[in-house]
Amino acid sequence: MRADERGLAYGGGWLDRAAERRGDAVWLAERLADPASVVLPLWQDNCLVDAERAPVRPATVDAAGLLAAADETVFLGLDAGRAVFAVDLSGRAGSEACELAGAVGAVDVRALVGGLAPAEAALQAYAKGLLHWHRGQRFCGACGAATVAGSGGHVRSCAGSGCGRLLFPRIEPAVIMLVEAPDEPARCLLGRHRGAAEDSWSLLAGFVEIGESLEDAVRRELTEEAGVSVRAVSYQGSQAWPFPAGLMVGFRATASSTRVRVDGEELVEARWFTRAELRARAAAGRSLGRIDSIDRHLLGSWLDGRG
Repeated sequence: MRADERGLAYGGGWLDRAAERRGDAVWLAERLADPASVVLPLWQDNCLVDAERAPVRPATVDAAGLLAAADETVFLGLDAGRAVFAVDLSGRAGSEACELAGAVGAVDVRALVGGLAPAEAALQAYAKGLLHWHRGQRFCGACGAATVAGSGGHVRSCAGSGCGRLLFPRIEPAVIMLVEAPDEPARCLLGRHRGAAEDSWSLLAGFVEIGESLEDAVRRELTEEAGVSVRAVSYQGSQAWPFPAGLMVGFRATASSTRVRVDGEELVEARWFTRAELRARAAAGRSLGRIDSIDRHLLGSWLDGRG
């Protein structure tokens, strides 16, 4: 059973990203001057929120100060024909950024999930990831010259003589997997990571490395961290992951045996849990995955006997 995309945080974004208009500087300038357009202000990867802890969305007619103070302005797309931009105020003190945006504080988007519709969280995650990328790409990695933003903030080009390298936003893919035991009773594997609280268990996950497929990454991570080899590996779903610009890809796998050997570095403990044990933990108030993460959907699907 594939994860329900509508129920995953940071998914279901409604924006028309209007890629064909990004390169039109005149059109973008007109949209920035349009009072109907909206600007999303962010500060050091955080959403600027009002007293109700909702992300502020000032119209550009009220946002002249924001645009002038911004380190970077990027075009996100069109919402029912209305342009949506994001601005980075990271170069300002937090209090100044809040005053410019009419906000009362700065909060990570992950702390707002649950109070935001998935598509609204997706918009904030999109803005966060794109602005974070800009802050890390001020200079060319090939020649060291400064880079210049273009296409509404969706590309940076090297200004160095004889270089002209184009830099595009990058995402960091990671895999997360629910591993089932090969025999009865039905069990799934959870691990306790270094630094996690006692009795704090989660699905295993890890970043995809160069030169491997997503399925290869599942097998490698499980072998490296838990000493578990798996047979079948099947895709379950994916979600944008604002940490700050990742892609979390969920899988289900079946272990070849129940033998576990943790690496002692990233993973300090791993064990098999039955459905009854996990339901008892949930009934006792123990979390079964983050509210905003696909791990909760993978565990919930398994507990329901789906897939």
